[in-house]
Amino acid sequence: MSMNAPPQPQPGRTAALAVYGFYLLSIPSAAVFALVGVILALVSRDGASPFARSHLDDQIRIWMIAFWWSVGLLLLALIGWILSVVLIGFLLIWLAGLLGLAVYIWFTIKSFLGLLALLDNRMR
Repeated sequence: MSMNAPPQPQPGRTAALAVYGFYLLSIPSAAVFALVGVILALVSRDGASPFARSHLDDQIRIWMIAFWWSVGLLLLALIGWILSVVLIGFLLIWLAGLLGLAVYIWFTIKSFLGLLALLDNRMR
């Protein structure tokens, strides 16, 4: 009978787990915890093991994509608000809201799948 040794603790794994937690808790916090999570990911990257580093890099990438999409959709909504005088703006505001919901759902799903990969010891 051979007993498998428990896996060695990997530097940065706890930080990656915390970042996924912050990302998933950002749902009720209006993305405040997402900002805390990406800051933690940026700070924790340097001393992390390659496994944890892959998760931290992916978390930063996910946040950056969601952030820039949010900025673009905010600009679209602003243009829509200005153009609402000629009634086409309402369509742009609706489109910005619908795409914003899609980004929100994408961010949540990517965070959840990343958490599952981390718990399953798979790299990202």
